[in-house]
Amino acid sequence: MRVHFIGIGGIGLSALARFLNFRGYEVSGSDIKSTPITKGLEAEGIKITIPHCSSAIHGQDLVIYSAAVTTTNTERLEAMKQNLTIVPRKDALPIIMKDTKNYCICSAHGKSTTSAMLSSILGSSALIGAISKEFGSNFRYVDDTLVFEADESDASFILSNPYCSIVMNTEPEHMEYYNYDLKKFYAAYKKFLDIATIRVINCEDPFLASYQGEATRLYPSTDIKNIEFFLKDGEPFTKFNLKDFGTFEIWGFGEHIALDASMAILVALQTLSLEKIRENMKLYKGIKKRFDVVKNSGDLIIIDDYAHHPTEIKVTMKSIELYKNLISATKNIVVWQPHKYSRTRDNLEAFKTCFAGCDELIILPVWTVNEPILDIDFVHEFAAYNPIFADNVKRYGDVLEVWKDEHITMTIKNGIVLGVGAGDITYQLRN
Repeated sequence: MRVHFIGIGGIGLSALARFLNFRGYEVSGSDIKSTPITKGLEAEGIKITIPHCSSAIHGQDLVIYSAAVTTTNTERLEAMKQNLTIVPRKDALPIIMKDTKNYCICSAHGKSTTSAMLSSILGSSALIGAISKEFGSNFRYVDDTLVFEADESDASFILSNPYCSIVMNTEPEHMEYYNYDLKKFYAAYKKFLDIATIRVINCEDPFLASYQGEATRLYPSTDIKNIEFFLKDGEPFTKFNLKDFGTFEIWGFGEHIALDASMAILVALQTLSLEKIRENMKLYKGIKKRFDVVKNSGDLIIIDDYAHHPTEIKVTMKSIELYKNLISATKNIVVWQPHKYSRTRDNLEAFKTCFAGCDELIILPVWTVNEPILDIDFVHEFAAYNPIFADNVKRYGDVLEVWKDEHITMTIKNGIVLGVGAGDITYQLRN
């Protein structure tokens, strides 16, 4: 079967492409520009077209497109002209995942981390919306047991054919898709849980606490105890006790890391012994763009984090404070690239407080794709931080330059720099 992916460079779509390519499908794809992801796909034998071009469409059996691809896309139009089967990513999931035993993880926050943790513990196949440092990809194939990072942003998690549904939190997000209807939003989560054979949930989330179905339930405030944070060979680790199962260690800093790991452990206990779980937890090395220390030499430390919602940023700020104290750093500078005007507007009050504790705040332009540009007065709204506004940052060796109007306005040579956002800030920080 010949399958073409429009927008194949996205972290989610690229994982699906890799999965089908491994299973023997003839896979091709296209995107706006070349990236490390598209180059990696080419190295794996997938034909990539850059940029989108109608000639990439030539009678494929199935054309799958990402949410960012509009109806005016030249390849979508050509596929329609050729009368091919064209589906969005969400509608392709039942086709792709119908023959696997799927452990599906979906939450407002922490789903990539928990997915990578669970894949490490189970030693399973994985489709993750991030790059696992254990296997250096967002995909690996081991067998037909699959850990899948499901997506609530378009309700596609309902189509992921879950054997096990795992949910840590259900904070409302992507509400534009649900027409800002909380009943519709929570109904989708309920269906995601209901259709699974087994379920693992965090019952200190208000909605999950009300769920009536059979499930393995975690109560973090009473089930997780004695949380400690420490460095091992310069790497961040969290130690904790879970229920009466004893002590566990996992890569990463923060109470949220203990919670995510506890959820993964409770899932794994369905099939593995405690000894095997502890042994396999050592394989987890974190994921790229999640408290990802991209520079740790000299006086400057740069940490890249995908946090783009105020709840996520607030949690990451706590981890930074722990890290800062352990290494006796002098200051903490945050570089924030707001992700989407709609998210910034809908969560503006929370964004205004989530950077508390930073010594300096640098704000980059909003990263946006296919949405209306809104009038948000960042100067006024974030005046309490006395922020620095910049066009971009550039890393050169042991310094990070801050650029505005094609001039360097600041050079950072020491301290901790935390970059947060889901746009291209990760490339700016990594040079």
